[in-house]
Amino acid sequence: MKILYVASEALPFVSTGGLADVVGSLPAAVRRAMGTKTTDVRVVIPMYPKVKSMIDDKFELVDEGSVHLSWREQYCGIWKTVRGGVTFYFIDNEYYFTRNCLYGEFDDAERFAYFGKAVIRLMEVTGFIPDIMHANDWQSALAVIYLKQTAGRGPLGKVRVLFTIHNIEYQGKYDMALLGDVFALGPSDRQTVEYNGLINLLKGAIVCADKVSTVSERYSNEILTEYYSSGLHHILRASRDKLTGITNGIDTEYYNPAKDTDIVKKYSVRDISGKAANKAELRSICGFGGDESAPIITMVSRLTGHKGFDLVRRVMGDILDQTNVCFAVLGTGEPEYENFFREMAWRRPDRIAVRLEYNKALSKKFYAGGDMFLMPSKSEPCGLSQMIASRYGNVPIVRETGGLYDTVKPFNEYTGEGNGFSFTNYNAHDMLAVIKYAIGKYYDKNCWDKIVHNVMSVDFSWNASAVKYAQLYESMLDY
Repeated sequence: MKILYVASEALPFVSTGGLADVVGSLPAAVRRAMGTKTTDVRVVIPMYPKVKSMIDDKFELVDEGSVHLSWREQYCGIWKTVRGGVTFYFIDNEYYFTRNCLYGEFDDAERFAYFGKAVIRLMEVTGFIPDIMHANDWQSALAVIYLKQTAGRGPLGKVRVLFTIHNIEYQGKYDMALLGDVFALGPSDRQTVEYNGLINLLKGAIVCADKVSTVSERYSNEILTEYYSSGLHHILRASRDKLTGITNGIDTEYYNPAKDTDIVKKYSVRDISGKAANKAELRSICGFGGDESAPIITMVSRLTGHKGFDLVRRVMGDILDQTNVCFAVLGTGEPEYENFFREMAWRRPDRIAVRLEYNKALSKKFYAGGDMFLMPSKSEPCGLSQMIASRYGNVPIVRETGGLYDTVKPFNEYTGEGNGFSFTNYNAHDMLAVIKYAIGKYYDKNCWDKIVHNVMSVDFSWNASAVKYAQLYESMLDY
């Protein structure tokens, strides 16, 4: 089987978040699951400046040509390299992709329309016509729409499409005036992409795809409801028969405390003694004083309201007054939350620390040094951080939503089962109650050791998920 993954980012080349982790790990896992001798797996992403800085003799310039987009004729270079048996392609165009950031540019609509056209060109000039094109999020939506325009016209018309929604809040909404001039779509395509009077690229990909998946089982059901769908529940309900949920995994080799060179001392579920040194290092990084045995709650996240930071802000005073925990936060986000944590760290530097940056190496120190990992999201399509934290014995405290519900089962003190703590309602004081309950268990050493063992023993690798994707791909083909 031949599979082409289409995405806007992928590790180890470029990353802004969970999408890159998935696209960097899933293709290799699927290749292993389906058989390395019979499966040809390839990935295509834009060539950003960071990718260009990595070019060496293992990279090859495959083709130079142009892409026609409405009235434009734009240069299109195609590079490739092979990592772990997976071929990675990169679409080169400095005008569109030599930017300071991956997204948030004034011309994102045109940039990713170009990318969608370039994906079609890639298949044509390389002769790699996949059985399955697996596109991800709105930045790849136009590749799906353009591909389906070729239906019935040659080999490309036989390609089956799986479209994965990583976060339904990001839909690629634009004014209808861009239909022809920017997106090179005609009047007959209007009904495909129009929703509530706007162009909605995510909606167009959902309509055009043969199958649609989400990144957790729970999320695939949640987005059928108005509360979680960001307005697309009508479209998703109409497409219910082709919707499925497969929970993400993580790269368990990259996130492995037994081998991790980014942490001060290695450890494993068999011998967790090294975790104490990592906690001491995190205390030093954060400048915490006082009781060295006090638990540390960590958060590694975008600082936004829907990640639950409004709940944290609401009860931070209670947390400080009613417990002895230290609080360590890593990430960037909305100014109101960045400013809140700056002020709290200034007021209580002995117990609160914040690092306002995106730093994967530093994040591992937060995972390894923390005792509890707080993730009280309002919605969470899958979430990777709770799984990464678990690998490092950092016990997750989560709200029961999306992938958090699927991956974290609350600890049962009577049976000894469970791999974390959870609360149901999106309520600050419910969260506070669970935090206090977890702290009580922390001071019961035998109980806490059991919880940490449970947490580190869960298999969050891609193995099981890759098998499910392989089965889904097989079901999409006409034999």
